[in-house]
Amino acid sequence: MTIWIALLLGVVQGLCEFLPVSSSGHLLLLSKLFGVEEGGAFFTVMLHLATLVAVCIVYRKTLWELLKKPIQKLTGMLILATVPTVIFALLLKKVAGGFYADMQDGSYLGVAFLLTSVLLLICDALMAKGAEGRRDLSQIKVKDALIIGGMQCIGVFPGVSRSGSTITSAVSSGLDRKAAADFSFLMSIPAILGGLVLEAWDAKDAILAGNLGVPIPALLVGMLAAGLTGYFAVRFMIRLITKRKLWGFAIYTALLGAAVIVLQLIGKV
Repeated sequence: MTIWIALLLGVVQGLCEFLPVSSSGHLLLLSKLFGVEEGGAFFTVMLHLATLVAVCIVYRKTLWELLKKPIQKLTGMLILATVPTVIFALLLKKVAGGFYADMQDGSYLGVAFLLTSVLLLICDALMAKGAEGRRDLSQIKVKDALIIGGMQCIGVFPGVSRSGSTITSAVSSGLDRKAAADFSFLMSIPAILGGLVLEAWDAKDAILAGNLGVPIPALLVGMLAAGLTGYFAVRFMIRLITKRKLWGFAIYTALLGAAVIVLQLIGKV
């Protein structure tokens, strides 16, 4: 893996982890296009670690309050929302068999991008109804957390945006734009951490053998790019969701999904 490819993958991971376009889908697509196989699993783990640090920095004040007083409503809601995803991810890996392998290999990548587009259009339609009667983060309910957590489950599919699915479900549950964004990004912390653990487990043999498969300079460049772009992507999305619509991302993921399907049909991906 060259430094330039590592830089590109790092930027894509940082941006797409928090923009509603699916980081896993973009990384998988680019890895296929550039033929990145050796060191791919370990490199992905480290990119996720970098974006985890980025979102923790953005929400450092909220996280510090949660650490000082862990027994509180928001902590419970975040844990509750994370449980469905953990159960779903573990069951999917054990039960789905060939479907899970095909999903991780990108066989359904184009369809997944199209699904993201549909979710974003639904989110825009819901937000267009206005803020009247919507609740802030302090008013989140158990039902909201379970719905949002349930929708986060489909974010494990490469090409389906985790932030897109959780923000859409948060808005549909009656939360206001700011609450939807904040809860979604706070949820990303255990989600990224869980994904990091699973990916590290898959790459454990190579890690323990010291066979990283990626040069240290390229690894550091990729992590730095992912961390910096992730930090600015979170801040950008918070402002965007509270004031703007998401139709631009919907168009992008729809076009990308269609392009991937065409490339798959002609055997290029």
